[in-house]
Amino acid sequence: MPNLHDIERRINSVNSTKKITRTMEMVAAAKIRFASERVEKATPYSDSMAEMLADVATRVGGAENALLKKHDEVKNVLLVVMVSDRGLAGGFNSNILREAEHLMKAKAAAGAQCHVVACGKKAIGYFTYRNVTPVLEFAGLSADPTVEEAMTIAQYAISGYTEGALDEVVLLYNHPKNAAEQVMRTEMLLPVDTSALAQDGEGATSGDVDFEPSAEAVLDSLLPAYVQTMVYHALIDSAAAEQGARRNAMMSATDNATEMVETLTRLYNRVRQGAITTEINEIVGGAAALED
Repeated sequence: MPNLHDIERRINSVNSTKKITRTMEMVAAAKIRFASERVEKATPYSDSMAEMLADVATRVGGAENALLKKHDEVKNVLLVVMVSDRGLAGGFNSNILREAEHLMKAKAAAGAQCHVVACGKKAIGYFTYRNVTPVLEFAGLSADPTVEEAMTIAQYAISGYTEGALDEVVLLYNHPKNAAEQVMRTEMLLPVDTSALAQDGEGATSGDVDFEPSAEAVLDSLLPAYVQTMVYHALIDSAAAEQGARRNAMMSATDNATEMVETLTRLYNRVRQGAITTEINEIVGGAAALED
C-alpha cells in the first residue's frame, strides 16, 4: 500500500492536471461560439448556391460541362481529409483518418488509386507515416480556415477532374450536429450531382428568367463557385466540430480527474487512519509493557 506522501503527491498532480483540462474546456467553449456563428453565416449562402445551381441545371437540361459528367471508369480518386492540427479532441481525428484509410482500401480493391489532400497536421503526420505523400498539405489552419485554402483545394480538384487526371473528389470531415455531438460526413464533391441538389432544395423557381449571355454560360460560371463554396463550408464546419469535440474531451477529462481526486482522498484518509490506529496500538502496547 502506498504511503501518505505518495498519495498526497498524486492528489496534487491530478489537481494540477484538472486545472489545465478545465482551462482548455473553457477556451474551447469560448471558441465554439465564434466557429458556430461563422458556420451559421455561411450556411444560407451555400444553400442558396446549391438551389441556384440546381435551378439553372434544370433549365439548361443536358449540360455539357465537364464537372457534371461522370467518368466511365474510376481510376483516380482525390480524398480531401479534414482534421485538426492538435490532439486532445477525443475521436475527432481518429474517426476521420480511419474512415479515409478504409475508403482507400475499398477504392484500391476496385482498381482505383487514391490521392490525398491533408488538411491539418494530424492528417499530414498520419499519411506521411504510412508512406502516403499528400498532393496538398495545409497546416496551422484547422481552427481558422481561410477562403484561400478552399480556393486552392477547389482549383486543384477542378483542374484535375476536367483534365481527366481525377475521376472522383470526396470530402471527409466532421459536422457539428450540435455543440455536444459531431457527425462524420463523406460527401461526393465531383462530379456534381445536380439531381440530388434539386431533391434536397426547393426545386426550380417559378417564373421566366433571362440568362445573359446564356443559361449554359451561367451554369459554367456557377459550378466552380459551387465547388469552392462547398469546400470552404466543409472546412469551417470541421473547425466548429473540432472545438466541440475538444470541449467534450476536456470536460470528460475534468470529470475523471475529479473522480480520481475523490478516490485518492478516500484512500489517503484510510491509510492515515490506519497509521494513527497503528501508532495508538504501539503506544498502548508500550505502556502495558512498562507496567508489567
